[in-house]
Amino acid sequence: GNTFEDYLRILQSVPHKGAAAYMRVSSAANSSRLSLVEKGVCEAIQCKSQELVIREQGLYLIFCHLNFHFPKCSKSPIDLKIELLVNDTVDRQTLSTLCTSETCQDKTFKSLLQLHLMQLNVQDRISVTLNHPEFLNDVSLPNENVLGVLRYSDGM
Repeated sequence: GNTFEDYLRILQSVPHKGAAAYMRVSSAANSSRLSLVEKGVCEAIQCKSQELVIREQGLYLIFCHLNFHFPKCSKSPIDLKIELLVNDTVDRQTLSTLCTSETCQDKTFKSLLQLHLMQLNVQDRISVTLNHPEFLNDVSLPNENVLGVLRYSDGM
């Protein structure tokens, strides 16, 4: 239940206005910007290696779900920051602090979800950056890191 494939089937049955993308993401070498993996849905949106390019103006729901893995305990808190970029400008960000404690386990996992509803124009570009891409869990949960957009209307 609730795997990439399950959500993909649900997404394909949801009524939307013809534009949708649902792509796996992974960390890119030497970059804070996430890479899109060639698996998923890409309808009426241009899916490039590190960004989605809007082809039809409208009101869009943008969502990003990421899983993180901390292989060993840190002696100090770690701030995880996800930035949703529209045309290379931060439009939405999420910050979560992973605190340490004396009861810290050897392995720690964390999931973060970001949702954003906004008006987008033709040629707008959507991408995601992380301040700590090395903690993205694309080994044991590769299909559960996703970036998606759904177009709901022609505009506000």
